[in-house]
Amino acid sequence: MSHNNGAAYSSAAYDSTVGIQAETVHNSNVYFVHPDASPQEKYRLGVRFLEDGVPSRAREMITDAMAHGYDGAEVRFHWVLAVLSARTYDDLSTEEVQRLHYTSGLVRTYAEDGWREALRVTFDLLAVLSNASGETGPVLKQLQDLPLRQHTAILRHLDLMLTGGLKDDLWAETCERARAERFGNDRVRRVWAYFEPAPIGARAVPPRPSTAAAAKAALPVRAVLFAVSSVLLWALALVTDPAEAIVELLVALVAGLTAARFGIRWWGQEPRSDLTAGPRVPHPRDPASAENGFTNRVRHSFDHYFSVRTPYGFTPDAWLAHTAQVRGSLASEIADLYRESRISVDRVAWLIRYLAEDARNRYNNGTLFDDHRQDRTPVRTKALTVVALAVLGIAALTAFGTAVSGAASPRPLWAFLAVLGAAWSGHAAASLWLKVRREEHRLARETQKYHEQLTARQTAYQHWQSFLDATRPSELEMETWLTCDKTSFVDEALRHHRLTWRDLITHTILVAPAASYKRGRVRGGPWRYSHYVFRLFLFTQDGIREISSEFNFSDATRKNEQRSNYRFDALSSVQVTENVDVGYDLELVLTNGPARKIRVKDADAHQLAPDENSQEISEINLSAAGSTHTFRLLEGIAADGKGWIERHSPNNLTPFQIAG
Repeated sequence: MSHNNGAAYSSAAYDSTVGIQAETVHNSNVYFVHPDASPQEKYRLGVRFLEDGVPSRAREMITDAMAHGYDGAEVRFHWVLAVLSARTYDDLSTEEVQRLHYTSGLVRTYAEDGWREALRVTFDLLAVLSNASGETGPVLKQLQDLPLRQHTAILRHLDLMLTGGLKDDLWAETCERARAERFGNDRVRRVWAYFEPAPIGARAVPPRPSTAAAAKAALPVRAVLFAVSSVLLWALALVTDPAEAIVELLVALVAGLTAARFGIRWWGQEPRSDLTAGPRVPHPRDPASAENGFTNRVRHSFDHYFSVRTPYGFTPDAWLAHTAQVRGSLASEIADLYRESRISVDRVAWLIRYLAEDARNRYNNGTLFDDHRQDRTPVRTKALTVVALAVLGIAALTAFGTAVSGAASPRPLWAFLAVLGAAWSGHAAASLWLKVRREEHRLARETQKYHEQLTARQTAYQHWQSFLDATRPSELEMETWLTCDKTSFVDEALRHHRLTWRDLITHTILVAPAASYKRGRVRGGPWRYSHYVFRLFLFTQDGIREISSEFNFSDATRKNEQRSNYRFDALSSVQVTENVDVGYDLELVLTNGPARKIRVKDADAHQLAPDENSQEISEINLSAAGSTHTFRLLEGIAADGKGWIERHSPNNLTPFQIAG
């Protein structure tokens, strides 16, 4: 499904301004699990959530699998990572610390393998990190000796846990991996496909229903009357002069058959004016256009794709002028076919592109205007039809003359009535017969055209859908690239401020939509944006350093970077506001400046699939944005100021104890 929204949300100059260019929800089942799924299936889904940057859902799924008896070193390792991911030690609840303590005692009960060793190293890290005087050398050596998969997972998910000298020792490796993976898997050429709306299926104009029913019903009566009148006329002529009447009859039969044979080729075709007129194209000032902007957007899209898909020798303007009638007819056709679907024009852009390419190809083949030429009747056919009708009329009049010559009353009266009846009923029967044949011809032609167009468009749709599926990045790839961008951003900020991890108490990064963006997600997953605003908060003994920058996710370029520094006591209040129709806002109030409103996420209730829960999706998006941890830190500092540092210093944390 896809949705275009022209609305924009505005705020102060420093704040975020949000305008949705396009949004799409991919109809994927990667996050779907049946309620009766096995614990193994729920565990695997939990691991997928964890890898894709949704630890809150990962905790739920893995905990559920464990509660139903699916356990082991690998399961416990991923559960511990889900509990610790995107959180600091101080974020853990008492119950979570107790469960971690209990799990640490289970390590020795598992079979010796890579997962058990990774689980043990994770708990050793947690113990060292929660104890300011802990020796980091041995555990760092153990971490480096782990297999790459487990080693990388620990570094990624314990990012906020890792602080001080230990993180300084690991930071160069983290940055190197980010540089290596940041543009991996052809990122720059593939990201666009993630935000491309799902194309809507192929359609073509169906044949119009036949209108010949009344003509078919009336034709037999006129035909019988014509036959009776004709037989009567020639019977009277035969009585008067058999030899001459036979000649006139043969001439009439030949002329009639000739007129029927060639006339059907002329008058039996649909009138040319109907063939070339095409659908009505509303004028821009037409009320029909004013009421339906979809038609105008379709027309603009046709203008765009025709202008960039021109045959050799044509400038864009010349090609647009040359194809104005064809383009207008196609635009009206597509608008009529898809208007009732309430879709954005982006979902039908694939078809517009195909039609623009098809028009160019048909021009190159010399068949672009074939529809206008194929039903032109040759002059020879017209001439033979006119001559045959003239001969038929003369033969009928001659037969009438023969019938009345030298005859007594009432034969002339019967002859007159016969020729009059034959003329009227013949004309009526011929008109009805031609109408029936025209409708049959039109219906056959339109049916053939419908099937040909639909088949060609379905093929184009399948090609485009297959290309999108092959190009679109996976959730894991999108999350990996985003993580690398955040790592690069943090590293540049540390270098700019000449800080090391030893200088920081903690840090947090808020990932929010930029001023204008496209967004997409899979069912059950978080929104991902074409343009982000990264907002990094570095907490040191001297105060808070805030750095924000807008990111173009396609190529990882940055712009509009802003920096500000303030003391802990300068942050007077933090407020989170939620509006179902707008989204989440974070408002920071400083004692020496105006309140700043930061858009965290936009509303998504109108983009929910039938089987999705709005509260659950909202929590997933807030978790993916890093808002939960950021809100807690900023709210604590706004409430306690400098006192927050003392309570959250590593020297004052309750050390994590590994169960004996």
